[in-house]
Order: sequence, then structure tokens, then C-alpha cells
Amino acid sequence: MSKRYLERGVSSKKEDIHNAIKNHDKGLFKNSFCKIVPDILSNDPEYCNIMHADGAGTKSALAYLYWKETDDLSIWRGIAQDALVMNIDDLICVGVTNNIIMSSTIGRNKHLIPGEVISEIIKGNLDVINMLKKFDINITSAGGETADVGDITKTMIVDSTVIARENRKNIINCDIKDGDVIVGLSSTGKASYEKELNSGIGSNGLTSARHDILSEIYKRKYPETFSDETNPEFIYSGKRMVTDPCNTAINIGKLLLSPTRTYAPIIKKIISSNLNDISGIIHCTGGGQTKVLHFIDKIRIVKDNLFEIPEIFQIIHNDTDTTLKEMYEVFNMGHRMEIYCKPRVAGDIISISKSFNVDAKIIGKVEKSVKKSLIIESEEGIIEY
Repeated sequence: MSKRYLERGVSSKKEDIHNAIKNHDKGLFKNSFCKIVPDILSNDPEYCNIMHADGAGTKSALAYLYWKETDDLSIWRGIAQDALVMNIDDLICVGVTNNIIMSSTIGRNKHLIPGEVISEIIKGNLDVINMLKKFDINITSAGGETADVGDITKTMIVDSTVIARENRKNIINCDIKDGDVIVGLSSTGKASYEKELNSGIGSNGLTSARHDILSEIYKRKYPETFSDETNPEFIYSGKRMVTDPCNTAINIGKLLLSPTRTYAPIIKKIISSNLNDISGIIHCTGGGQTKVLHFIDKIRIVKDNLFEIPEIFQIIHNDTDTTLKEMYEVFNMGHRMEIYCKPRVAGDIISISKSFNVDAKIIGKVEKSVKKSLIIESEEGIIEY
């Protein structure tokens, strides 16, 4: 990883975290995308429980900056969506697509974050819940916690926790095989269930994205949006303002804050008819296009037909000296959900995705290997991990 990325106190690989948990119990399914435990809730041997926690990350600091610059309070609804979708779309990777209970956890600096912002977060959660209900994906809010923790949170952090109960026979465990093809679901465009064009940014890599392309003016105006320990050289080191125009959003700020797309309606329909032919579903979040490396052994993943790089990632690439090799480790770069499956069902999966106006295609294949590896064919040539 580049010095710039590490200097900001973030890591896409999180080696220290993975080392800390490497000896912990993996649950009922040793290679599932989410940890799965016995059915503690009902003690039914045919069922299991899945609990998951995630959030919007540092995207909330960017939302704060944009809100202060534009007075657009509604931007906070997208942060609620980010926090909830980052959980839901991990659950769908193991086959959970219904009857989910969620709880929201908000830590705020009350000096800077008023109650009207909390109200928008709550409305944002309801927006997502109501939208998914139309597709028979039922999410029940169990409330949550809003803590005033100004001593440890400079602006606000928004997280969610979800829990579900599922029949074990419906669980998707990652068993990616030689001969599988990889179907990627685009992270950009406007899905039939979305209100506006999606930039594809998701909720990963926002620490680097905002500091790399936004102007140093914000360093002086909003010191509460970054860590005092960060080298000043790497704080808002770009040249753009959040209100600068761009091609696929109202402005740069909205491009960066585009709410994380959920693929739940699409995946629900896909697995209802293709479950037995799916070897694994990977949500390309932390680690970007290298996420799959956590779930394979003695397999080579070849991604040789990726989507065109979306505008937001082109801007980051062009405005900085970040290599594509590093960017593929940090960002989704065009597709955030990938399905490993038998070739015979790829066409059906693609058709289902396109029926929701989300582009999809075969982006690669799986091959035997003496060790696990990933090859990406990029504009800069062959990249190997």
C-alpha cells in the first residue's frame, strides 16, 4: 500500500485485525461470507443464526462537510442507507434475503450534530426498509442507541447491527471451484428501485477518496473532519470543491456521497432459482476486487472482462499517482457484487440483474492453481495479487 494511504490511518488489508481473529471459531460454515452460529434463538437444529455489524465508516465525515457547505440536510439519509446496506448485502452473500431485525447505533458530537440530523438518519433507515419491503424483503427496526460521545467522536459515526434466522439448507458457503465463471453486478447506473444515478462509490475507501481529490481549503475550514495525528501533507491534498460539477451527479460531493446500492432484490430472485449452481457470492467491500482471496485456496481467480472504470474512480486515479493495482485493492472499481457459478446459469443471472436495470456480465473465470492468486487485466496491463 502507498505511504499516503497508510499515513491516513487506514488499511484495505487490515492484516492486524485478521491476525487477531485468525484462531477464533469460524462458526457452522467455515468458509461463509458471514459467521453463522447454531440457532440460539429457537434451538432448532435445522436452523442457524446470523448476526452482523457494519457501518458507513468515514463517509459520515464527508456528509458533515457537504452539509455544512450546502445546507443539504437530506444528505444524511444516504449515510443511513450506507450503514444498513453494508450489513444487508453481506447477509445476502450467505443466502439471507428476508426477515431481518436491525438496530442502529449512532455516536455523535452533540456540539456539532443537532437532533435534526438524527431525524434524517432515522428517515433514511425507513426509506430503505420501505423500499425493500416492496420486494418481500422484510426488515424490522428494533430501535438502537444514540450516544453523545464528543470526547471520542469529532462529528458522527453511523453503524447498524442486523440479525436473522435461516434454514441451514439455504445457506451459501463459499466453495469456489475450477470451471466456475464470475458474474459481476455493476455498481453504477440507476437501478429500477433507486431514485437517482449511482456513482458506484459504496462505503469503502472514502478516507482516501475525499482527501485525495478535495481541496486543502477544507483542511482549514473543517479540522473536525480528520485526525490530528495525520500528516498534514495527506489531508485534503486535492484540488476540487464538493460543489464542482461532474458528469454523473449534481456535483463532486454528491458523486462521493452516492448512497451504497443494495443488491438484495436482485440476489433474492437469483438464488430462488439458481441456488444449487452458485459456488459463492462475494461482496467486494473491504479489499475491493481482492476480497475473494479470503475465501479460496489453490485456486486462481482471473478477472479479464471488468466493467469500464466509473467516473469517480477515474477522477481519483487521474488526480493522484495511485496505481490501478492499489485502487483495485481499495475500491470496487465498477462492480460491488460478484457471483461464482456454473457457466450454464450465468445467462439467467445476467438477465435477472438487467431486469432491475443493473448491468451484469461475465467478468472472469476460476482456474486450478498450486496456490491462491488473483489476476486482473487492467488498462495498465496484467495485475497479480
